[in-house]
Amino acid sequence: MKKIPNRKTIRLANYDYSQEGSYFITLCTHRRQHIFGEIRNGIMGLNPLGLIAYEEWEKTALIRPQVSLGACMIMPNHMHGIIHINEKIPSKIAPGKFQSPSQTVGAIIRGYKSAATTRIKALLREDSSPSSTDELTFAPTIEKVLKSKIDLSKSIWQRNYYEHIIRNPVSYQIIANYIWNNPMKWTVDKFYKQKPFETIPL
Repeated sequence: MKKIPNRKTIRLANYDYSQEGSYFITLCTHRRQHIFGEIRNGIMGLNPLGLIAYEEWEKTALIRPQVSLGACMIMPNHMHGIIHINEKIPSKIAPGKFQSPSQTVGAIIRGYKSAATTRIKALLREDSSPSSTDELTFAPTIEKVLKSKIDLSKSIWQRNYYEHIIRNPVSYQIIANYIWNNPMKWTVDKFYKQKPFETIPL
């Protein structure tokens, strides 16, 4: 069986990360806490925080027209996704014309992490307030969120991220299969060995 290519945290020197191409991205949660849900029988079940992480990733292609998305999987303490930059935006745009958001890989990731963090923090603050009445379904989850010591003054993500430039169709297919099959191989995943501070259930 072919192994997934190593994902490097160090960007390639002098490489233009705004040029057309496909990129395999992995983002880990802060301290690799298991906050997005649980894997049961090889199937990833997203809790409300995991749903936000997924929804914000899907919005990436909506706010950046030259970007499209490939395979994606939200895992308990990280996420995998493929980004396609289909067309490079010129660095200079005539004055007065609308300029789309920056589309380097780094800018895309920063935008996604910020959006997901903002929504998750807002949800945690709202549903942990005394006025919350959803005691039977969501309140227990919030209680565990608070016990896991998520710092609402910081990002829910680790500062850096892993990326791999996808060079050809064969590599793309291997990576896409790896992403889709990740929940079924969770117990042998490199991130599975990270002991969660608190698992936040469905």
